[in-house]
Amino acid sequence: MKNEVALVVYYNKNNKFSFNALIGAIETKEALNDIQIYFFRDKDTLIQELGEIVREFQKVIVAISFFTTQLWDIYGLIKVLRKRYGITPLIMAGGPHPTGDPEGTLKIGFNIVVIGEGEEIFIDLLLKINNKEDFREIKGIAYLENGVYQYTGKREPINLDDYPPFPIKDSKFGAIEITRGCPYVCYFCQTPYILGVYPRHRSIEFICKYIRIMKEENLTDIRFITPNAFSFGSSDGKSLNISKLEELLIKIREIIGQAGRIFLGSFPSEVRPEHVTEETLGLISKYANNDNIIIGAQSGSQRILDLCHRGHTVEDVYNAVELTLKSNLKANVDFIFGLPGEEEEDIDLTIKVMNDLTDMGARIHTHSFIPLPQTPFAKENASRINEKVQSAVKTLTSKGFAFGDWKKQERMAVKIAKYLKTRKIK
Repeated sequence: MKNEVALVVYYNKNNKFSFNALIGAIETKEALNDIQIYFFRDKDTLIQELGEIVREFQKVIVAISFFTTQLWDIYGLIKVLRKRYGITPLIMAGGPHPTGDPEGTLKIGFNIVVIGEGEEIFIDLLLKINNKEDFREIKGIAYLENGVYQYTGKREPINLDDYPPFPIKDSKFGAIEITRGCPYVCYFCQTPYILGVYPRHRSIEFICKYIRIMKEENLTDIRFITPNAFSFGSSDGKSLNISKLEELLIKIREIIGQAGRIFLGSFPSEVRPEHVTEETLGLISKYANNDNIIIGAQSGSQRILDLCHRGHTVEDVYNAVELTLKSNLKANVDFIFGLPGEEEEDIDLTIKVMNDLTDMGARIHTHSFIPLPQTPFAKENASRINEKVQSAVKTLTSKGFAFGDWKKQERMAVKIAKYLKTRKIK
């Protein structure tokens, strides 16, 4: 007789943090303990191994989370899975792209789309499927019924302290999400549209509980997932709560000791330029181990910053870099090329600011604008990056002052812009 339910997770490097949260949530429900979970880091292995899983289990759920930049890769994967296994596995999507474009995601072969943050929805879906009940009444999902798009409605935001940041039973440790939600609503960014504009923080006690678990596993490199690394504890996400952030760092240091390492304001989370102050940098110098911070500038034109709804000034960027370098930290500064509304003057200003910052000692982290579903810039055009910008970046890169994947993103942006206008994958 076949076993009951298996969950197959496409656990690749781009989306593992999302699944850490989801699988951690599953572990909080005793009723789901019997579900067998399989993790596959590459699609070829998933395709090959799925056959044996389908033969062994009565119900197989394939869960895939992805960004818009992964759309063509995921489309190819779904085509292969459907060709080889037909309708047998129930294939579920979640993450930034499916949330922003649920109907388009369903039409490439998914059965269900989880919209927004997935912890509670994922649990409810698995409980329904495990109990052989109808999942269509669950709030927060989308599906096609006789080819017609159905959406069951938005769910309330979760309390982050209700769910662990990663799964302990399955030993998938990693960066700890300490804050969710962003009040700035930048027009090119999906974060506030998916996770809300009101910041929610995990409590220090809850965070430390899981750091102690990591310490028991001899994992003492601590990194954070947050929209803005200096905003922890802030009631509105815009003002700083230095005492709360320092309390968090003190308690983490007490747990991991001096041999452990804390990374604040570097990968995988950046900082806003206006939040780079002597106080915040002092916390890094006193408690953290990173030798750099990532500062989100995005443009050297104040007009473009305002069009993007960034909420900071060009002067804030200069100040952030100056203070960072004075603190003996490296400054990596994010810029996005080809933002909607750019004119010749804006391009010249951005090149000037990049040159000024590198003269000061910063490095430029280069990006190309990519339109993303559900954002105000979703329907904006994407085109080849201005030749003056290309020349400036090539010069800076040759001197070791710039790095990044702007060329790859530039090519992808054109494809994505066409898709978002037509909803056709070519």
